[in-house]
Amino acid sequence: MQPGFHTIDLHGKTRVQAKIAVDAALRRADASCYRLRLIHGHNSGTGIREFIREEYAVHPKVKRILPGANPGITELVLREL
Repeated sequence: MQPGFHTIDLHGKTRVQAKIAVDAALRRADASCYRLRLIHGHNSGTGIREFIREEYAVHPKVKRILPGANPGITELVLREL
């Protein structure tokens, strides 16, 4: 794991379960964490991806939302480097 990155695997989770997991990670994120990498999958994870992008676009801890290295990943930027 890269320092400053926390990764959460959301494969197989419902929207409610994904929200609980992401909210918990945001609460636990301290100053050393600057990004949350959310792995939701590409084919069956598009519903979770859209939910994440809508739900966390206005979250007070999230500065911006970036697509990951592949379509199955979304990154929440919590602070700039």
